[in-house]
Amino acid sequence: MVLPHVLPGFLAAYPEIKVEVMADESFVDLLAAGCDAGIRYEERLDRDMIAVPIGPRIQRFATAASPAYWDRAGRPRHPRDLLGHPCLLARFASGRLTAPWDFVRNGETVRVDPKGPLIVSVNGGADLMVDVAIAGGGVVSLFEGWLSPHFASGALEPVLEDWWESFSGPFLYYPGRRLVPPPLRAFVDYVKAHPWSDG
Repeated sequence: MVLPHVLPGFLAAYPEIKVEVMADESFVDLLAAGCDAGIRYEERLDRDMIAVPIGPRIQRFATAASPAYWDRAGRPRHPRDLLGHPCLLARFASGRLTAPWDFVRNGETVRVDPKGPLIVSVNGGADLMVDVAIAGGGVVSLFEGWLSPHFASGALEPVLEDWWESFSGPFLYYPGRRLVPPPLRAFVDYVKAHPWSDG
């Protein structure tokens, strides 16, 4: 979600730099994996890392299904209403599911343990989950930024928006105890000079 907004401009500005991206849902040791930097959320950052904000500073989990699905099954008015709907889930490499789903409004948190007909791998399966939701196969809960193009097209209809949980956005991080390679320094400077925008 973040890199498509950053990399095209960076690659155009620095055509001599080659970027290799590794997508891994597990928490890898950067140095052991031969990586210069990574992207994580604040609660997962090691203390000895330098962290630079990258991407939207506030993100939300959005809940949606196709309009035809909601017309057929009924739109939930409260998060607990989702317990009567087939929900589409994902599994992390650790084996943990992307459930329960938390909803927050006016200081009240409601935790829902959704059930459903489909579980996909987080790493690579999210597009399938969205496709199944668009086809009317159930309810999906993912990053709002991932689903917003489908909201704009009308393929998915958001529900319970005033309950969507928000959290702080991701960080580009790298070890602070070693010399920063010039290509990484250029990328960090580029990220700092081009704050996140949606366009």
